[in-house]
Amino acid sequence: MDELDEWATGRLLSAAARLVEHAWNGHLSQWDLNHAGLAVLHVLLGGPQTQRELAAAVQVEDQTMSRTVERLERSGYVERRRDTTDRRRVVVTLTPQGRDTCLQASDLEVAEGHFTQDVVDLPGLRRSLAEIIRNQSSRRWPAGGCAARVEPTRPAAESGPAERPVG
Repeated sequence: MDELDEWATGRLLSAAARLVEHAWNGHLSQWDLNHAGLAVLHVLLGGPQTQRELAAAVQVEDQTMSRTVERLERSGYVERRRDTTDRRRVVVTLTPQGRDTCLQASDLEVAEGHFTQDVVDLPGLRRSLAEIIRNQSSRRWPAGGCAARVEPTRPAAESGPAERPVG
């Protein structure tokens, strides 16, 4: 029997998540992105938001979001501007380059190719992971700040899948 057969499910998921995150960040590095930056770009496909709104949407602290947005801004993927109605607020907007990069980096055929060799039933795994995220998020953030919130990956006018989970 393999040692992994004796690991608790949480330990298996944690170890797999770290390994997949490294592989996923390797894929995203060609656009100078990481998983956090891509999640922000996905949220911004739905329209401009404040840094605080972005932090809540991807469930990170404001300070963490500030660093993520700074990196995205340096890469030309987002712009930050003072809100015209409330100068204390900073609004983050996706640039055309950021939109194109988000769609390229998220292309399912390319992105999923990194994992198909590791899983017999990738669609089944995706369904199970989405269910875990929905259930765990609703228990942790019962007020609705759920990581499983569905964000558009492309404008409604384009063809193809209309929605998918953030990240």
